Amino acid sequence: MKQGLILLVLILGVCSIDAQELTRQDTLRGSITPERAWWDLNHYNLNVKVEPSKKFISGYNVVRYKVLEEAKTLQIDLQKPMKIESIEQDGKKLKFTSEGNAHFIKLKKKQVPGEFNEVKITYSGQPREAVRAPWDGGFSWKQDKNGNPFVATSCQGLGASVWWPNKDHMYDEVDSMRISVTVPKDLMDVSNGQLESVEEIGELKTYNWVVKNPINNYGVNVNVGNYVHFDEVFEGEKGPLKLDYYVLPENLEKAKKQFVQTPMMLQAFEHWFGPYPFYEDGFKLVEVPYLGMEHQSSVTYGNKFENGYLGRDLSGTGWGLQFDFIIIHEAGHEWFANNITYKDIADMWIHEGFTAYSENLYLDYHFGTKASEAYVVGTRSNIQNDSPIIGPYGVNKSGSGDMYYKGANMLHTLRQLVEDDDKWRQILRGLNKDFYHKTVTTKEIEDYLSKHTGKDLSAFFNQYLRTTMIPTLEYTLEGDTIKFRYTDVVQDFDMPVRVFIDGSEKWLFPNSEWKTEKLDGTQVVFDKNFYIETKKI
Repeated sequence: MKQGLILLVLILGVCSIDAQELTRQDTLRGSITPERAWWDLNHYNLNVKVEPSKKFISGYNVVRYKVLEEAKTLQIDLQKPMKIESIEQDGKKLKFTSEGNAHFIKLKKKQVPGEFNEVKITYSGQPREAVRAPWDGGFSWKQDKNGNPFVATSCQGLGASVWWPNKDHMYDEVDSMRISVTVPKDLMDVSNGQLESVEEIGELKTYNWVVKNPINNYGVNVNVGNYVHFDEVFEGEKGPLKLDYYVLPENLEKAKKQFVQTPMMLQAFEHWFGPYPFYEDGFKLVEVPYLGMEHQSSVTYGNKFENGYLGRDLSGTGWGLQFDFIIIHEAGHEWFANNITYKDIADMWIHEGFTAYSENLYLDYHFGTKASEAYVVGTRSNIQNDSPIIGPYGVNKSGSGDMYYKGANMLHTLRQLVEDDDKWRQILRGLNKDFYHKTVTTKEIEDYLSKHTGKDLSAFFNQYLRTTMIPTLEYTLEGDTIKFRYTDVVQDFDMPVRVFIDGSEKWLFPNSEWKTEKLDGTQVVFDKNFYIETKKI
């Protein structure tokens, strides 16, 4: 594998589809089961005590939900070796049965459509320890250089139920949340949302965080360490936005220098995507003992306070060293992942394709369009075309890691087809406005882009999302005449391409049939901003 490809595999949260046989557990985890479908999440009240010396956690989660239709059984997810101690509703203990990581609660109370109810799940155990966070996630039980506990969670793909009981499917986001984390009093917890209060009882402290916006399960996090804090205010499109930074004391000065990119990121992304989606919950960068992750309003950071991806440029052009990959990429997920969220992980490209694309839009805003074009085209060297970007539905499996930079180059190509950067910007902002705080499917995103570009993009998306083929434009040149056609394309693929004839711009309109056209010149250069192959016959 090429170095760039290795790096791509390590980009956050990708789970490739393997050849193993899908199981009943895959279906229970990845589908909207009957025991999930009848109730709608409203609020979580999560209380967790973290004991670093024992690698042990305990606590409870109160799940508030709205009844959509009558039912008697409710599914809650919690992964082994975590153990449910008890479940109760209205003070009455409930029985439950378990099938692997899915737990089916037998309700006593009549579930009346339109009413709100709560269940309280008490649990404890030694949660799965992350092997190689964040890709093989769980709890990271580490120490800082002074021997203090340095603890963090990461669980995209694996599922939040690896450490707390919840409705572990992405289609249903909770409307709001309270997160209370108890730690040894010489440590601090940083979680999502705004810090409401800190309670000290003996040798322990409890940090109470309040999330006012909808949040996806894997976006919830716990970060425990000997943190120091600094902050600033960003004057954004919706007014003042408080930016909070939590780092280890020895990294404070480096962080103050490196994190100046945070307001630069917000300037660029509010321009391209619209207002930051979680003003009420603030924005945090939190140092962790792994590379980083897009936890909503609590973005985790471990990129060693240097530009690039651990000091490397994923594009090979030099432009990747003009920004801190983790600050830009993971914060870009606030718009695509945390604001607009996939219903099924098979559509993970919605998170990763748009966010990989945000890297070159950051460059576009601060360094110009030529820099952004060079960067995104340079990232093509990371694309494998091993399997389609979209994975199988209903079994908690994502598609190919190509969702990052093949997805980004697909969107960059679409920008060329729009031929109007202001319109393209309004489309990107429109996505974040019209799908504000919503879960979506690929079809919804495809339909939106087709409608607002004014183009039928069905074959375009079938080509890039559902096959591994890259359109190949075959052509011959005889004097001032060009003969051309597409090969390796899906039915009805007829994407136009911009070329330069003796330096002058011209559009060709190929499909799978040979076409012949006269040119006003003999020197033909195909625009590299279109993600195609060209082959002179």
